[in-house]
Amino acid sequence: MAGKRHYEDGCAAAHALELIGERWALLIIRELMLGPRRFTDLRSALPGISPNVLTQRLDELERASIVVRGKLPPPASVRVYDLSDWGRELEPVMLVIGRWAARSPTFPLGRQISTNSLILSFRTMFDQARAKGLSGCIGLVIDGQEFTACMTTGRLTIEPGATAQCAARLEGDANMIAAVVYGGMPLDAAISDGLLQVSGKQALVERFTGLFPLPDRAPDLAGTDK
Repeated sequence: MAGKRHYEDGCAAAHALELIGERWALLIIRELMLGPRRFTDLRSALPGISPNVLTQRLDELERASIVVRGKLPPPASVRVYDLSDWGRELEPVMLVIGRWAARSPTFPLGRQISTNSLILSFRTMFDQARAKGLSGCIGLVIDGQEFTACMTTGRLTIEPGATAQCAARLEGDANMIAAVVYGGMPLDAAISDGLLQVSGKQALVERFTGLFPLPDRAPDLAGTDK
């Protein structure tokens, strides 16, 4: 692709970096991993990116056959961006990268997190052993977006979609839910303070929020955490 840097290296990993190694590229892919998004949706989820850079990255990813443009069906009829089937194959790569990076001695907990990033983190950190014997579906309403999380036989599926038939429902801001799941904030405290809303089987929600332990940090050989 014209204008992009090339490594002049025959390794497929080098070519992967030529395709998705530019700043913001992987985060754009992350935001498209759960379905099509409008340009304004991407800007909202990635507040640090400028419109010009977002346009440039989307054009590059489209030329690389990773991103495709489309239109939502009526009555919306708005232009959206989505991942190609091949682009969507990056999900397991992103989950592995996310789990690896969570072990970094300098990984900064508590920073802002997007809705898609939170959902993908659940897919990444899910602990089958902790889910043993647990079954049921929870509706997640995160920043207005609906998802259904179902636990069966030690497995977890989380997909966009209506939550009406779920046994419980958890609603709130992505960062507040992350504070409960990853930051140690008690669920009861978040509910009593009005920061999160739970309906239905609260015990199921409590169990759900404990299914995602962060991995142990790698040794801080450089002493950067001191």
